[in-house]
Formats: sequence, structure tokens, C-alpha cells
Amino acid sequence: MTSTPLRPDSPLLQPVTAGALTAANRIWMAPLTRNRADEDGTPNDLNVEYYRQRAGAGVLITEGSQPSAVGKGYINTAGVVDDANEAGWRRVADAVHAEGGQLVVQFMHVGRIAHPDNNGGLQSVSSTATAPAGEMFTAGGMKPFPAPRALETAELPGVAQEFADAAARAVRAGVDGVELHAANGYLLHQFLADGVNDRTDEFGGSAENRARFVVDVAKATVAAIGADRVGIRLSPGHPFNDVSESDLSVYETLVVQLAELDLAYLHVLAEADDPIVGKLKALWPNTFVLNTGFGVESDRDVLERIVADGLADAVTVGRSFLANPDLVERWTRGAELNAPDPATFYSGGAKGYTDYPQLAG
Repeated sequence: MTSTPLRPDSPLLQPVTAGALTAANRIWMAPLTRNRADEDGTPNDLNVEYYRQRAGAGVLITEGSQPSAVGKGYINTAGVVDDANEAGWRRVADAVHAEGGQLVVQFMHVGRIAHPDNNGGLQSVSSTATAPAGEMFTAGGMKPFPAPRALETAELPGVAQEFADAAARAVRAGVDGVELHAANGYLLHQFLADGVNDRTDEFGGSAENRARFVVDVAKATVAAIGADRVGIRLSPGHPFNDVSESDLSVYETLVVQLAELDLAYLHVLAEADDPIVGKLKALWPNTFVLNTGFGVESDRDVLERIVADGLADAVTVGRSFLANPDLVERWTRGAELNAPDPATFYSGGAKGYTDYPQLAG
């Protein structure tokens, strides 16, 4: 499908800053799990090339990467856990910077969305001891999620420090920032969601309590690398990974406290007309980033209107970037887009990863 070229003064093509990030445009790449890292979580040659190709995004937000061993959920996801992981991310950062891009590593601790077959036999941890519905893909096929262990109150500062330590590694590796994944049913979301969090300590119950652990993680990460290099992703009411939420006031409670920390950006997954978007944007003083789709392709003209109307300062795009490494250039020129191949999303190897064609000239 082709479209008319973007005008040079299109809101999507204007630069924007977010803390220490200086984005050349407002078309950012959304985090996309692709299962191509080495078994130990180290980014490899394929990952280097994949991100290098997509450096034209205003900001590249990477695939969710575990900040600790127990935070790993899926096969061949990237990590920010040890020296080998750090060296791998340094290669990625160098390649992206050589192309003029900005790189943010997303920290995804999956919590109860895990299986011991995928992380060296470790029992998963969560805000709860209740297993999620559904199954996890493992080397032995699909298996039901086992019950996690509810984290003890005294353990939580240590978990927050794991995020901080991973952030320090990432910055040492040369990345421009990190994003805390508090969305899509993973660990931080498991604390926020009243349908999952059944705790009776100061981290459960009220909206203030359910927001507390996420705030603590953000504070620890800020202490490690500075607020201007930290963003956070939220998905209010999104039911992915067996999350249920009846009390979305937790997000307003959370965002007010995160605003006081002066984080670089807030990244929200929601439809543009969802009332929660306007509520959170009104509470957020810094760069506001919107992701309007989950598992769907983005409409360029709709995204342009979102930025033009001030609903967001930047937008993130997933599948279209997956299949079009040069998406910003294609949208700018009104060129035809490659269609993504779902059969290769998580299959491993270069096919459907680094072999999508780019525009000539």
C-alpha cells in the first residue's frame, strides 16, 4: 500500500527531546520480542544488524530484555544480566549510533509469565502465588504456567536493585536510556493490577499500595543512571497475559508520583480515544509517547493526526517497523510498505528478521 508523501513540516518528522534523548523524528520503534538473542541472553550479530537497519526511528526501543535470571520468560530473549550481555549491547549501541540513531533498552521482568524450562529451572516470582491461565512455549512444547512464588516484602528492595544494576550495565554499554516495562501483564503490571495483586502488605490493596513497588523500581533506576535516561511503559486495562483490572485509578496515582521523579518519558499503550490517555497526559509534564495498537499495523495518517492534535508528543510503531527497516523513509516518501510475515516473528534466524528489503537510493 502506498500513500502520499509526508510534507516536510509534518508533525511526525519534527525533532523531539525526552530527557537525555534527542530524537530526529516522532516515529519511534515499539518494543518487539523476536527471540533471536543467544541462549544466555547476549545480543549477537543478527541483533546488531537488526537494530542497525532500524536506526532511522526517532528512538529505537528494544525487545523486552530481562534484568535478572528469574525475570526471563521466553526462549532466546535478550538480557542485561552479566558481562557477556553488556558486551553484546555495546555492539548494538555502537552500530545504532554509527547510523545516527538513539537506543533505549526495555527491561522486561516477566514475573509469573515464565516456565522453569526456559530459565534454568528457577521458580517464577510475582506479586501473587496464583498461576496465570494459559501456556508457555518451551523447548519441550507448550506447557501450562506453573504457580509462581509470591515475593516476600523484604525481597522487594533487592528486586528493585536488580533493575538498577541492569540500568547501570546498559548505560556502561553505551545505550541512551532504559524503559521500565510496567505493562502487558509482566511483573510490574502484576503489582499494579487489582485482579492479580492479592497482597495484604503495603504493596497490595489500595491504589497507592499497588503503585508503590513500581515507584520503588523507578526510584532505584533513577538513582543508578539519572531520571533523564529512564522511561516507563504502561498499558492501563490491557488484559494480555491474564491481567484483569477493575480499578484504573492506580495509573493516575502512579503517574503523579513518577512525574515527581522527572522521568524522560511516559509510554502508554491505549487507543487514542480512551479516556485514560487524556487523564494521564494531563498529569505528565514531560514527553508523552503513545502506542495505539497491539498486534495490529499502524496507520500513518492517524498517527500524524495524534501528534498534530497534541494527544502525544511521539508515537511508537511495531509491526510496520518489523517489516520495514526504513519505515520513516518509506512514510516520508509515500512508498509502498513490505508486509510482515507472522510465521517468522519468533522463529529464529535471519528470515523475517534482517532480510526485509529496503528502498533503493
